Amino acid sequence: MRKRANTDVAAGERGVTPIEDGCFIRVHPRLPAAHMLLFALCSLARFAPAQTAACQPIAADQVVGKDLAAVLPAFAALPPGALLADVPPPGSKRIFHSPELLGIAKRYSLDIAAPPEVCFEWPLQRLDQSRVLEAMRQTLTLPEARIEIADLSLAPVPPGRLDFPIDRLGRPAAAGQHTPVLWRGDVVYGASHRLAVWARVRIWAPCGRIVAAENLKAGQTLEARELRASTVECFPTVARSSLTVDQVVGQSLRRPVASGAEILPDLLAAPKEVNRGESVAVQVVSGSTHLEFVGKAETAGSTGDFIAVRNLSSNRIFQARVSGKGTALVEVPRYKD
Repeated sequence: MRKRANTDVAAGERGVTPIEDGCFIRVHPRLPAAHMLLFALCSLARFAPAQTAACQPIAADQVVGKDLAAVLPAFAALPPGALLADVPPPGSKRIFHSPELLGIAKRYSLDIAAPPEVCFEWPLQRLDQSRVLEAMRQTLTLPEARIEIADLSLAPVPPGRLDFPIDRLGRPAAAGQHTPVLWRGDVVYGASHRLAVWARVRIWAPCGRIVAAENLKAGQTLEARELRASTVECFPTVARSSLTVDQVVGQSLRRPVASGAEILPDLLAAPKEVNRGESVAVQVVSGSTHLEFVGKAETAGSTGDFIAVRNLSSNRIFQARVSGKGTALVEVPRYKD
């Protein structure tokens, strides 16, 4: 191989063309297009910028003296906590160019000549499925719940705490449906910054069901012998509102429930102090006059409600206000003569 100076081309050698300093190409007379391509590549190579060093990972909101000293030992005399710059959001870089570094050196009376540029950025990583599952279980607080992740956001995220609030968990369109639902969350990083993440999940949790052991009537006050408890798998928000037998006993039904049907919370009402068909102790008050007798409730009611009561002697129906369990009051105004 011949060695030439920058612009020295051996005299008489045909087909060798100097382009720029230290750049030569041999031209074939039948390939002018190749000649032009090589010319362009040679020129680009001459003016291509030098490669920048890889950015330094920093899991903090600010670059301080100790961070710069760890990368460039010439800055070791910087105060460790000296604030140099804010770190931009994940995905962006904070580059310190040589002029800025020289300015920092001058500010802190450091004798440094031509420092190389350096950059910092948040370290990013893919979401770890095991950490996502752990964060979801902490939110659910249901140890026996089963969680299956069907899909997960792919964007890289900074290191931080995963947060999946229960109020951002979607619900299946219908009870018992196993279509994945969207659960939105955040990566909490730095000084309480949040970066949105999401997952599509299927969740099963044990929940109690109360079913009717026999046909039940509307308005009926429920007793333990009329109920049967069982456990099934359901969506966690349903599990949180599942009933127990103790919670149902003593409640009354808003409408009839067939034997074997589930008793849901919206079917229940606070028990009535007086139920239709029951005997009710009626007290009639008019000034200092008091009269008591037993009647039959034609309608049900709670304390303060007016109900229809039948007088068992005259068979007439009158209105009385429920005053307690199995009692009603009739107040007759007393008129002066």
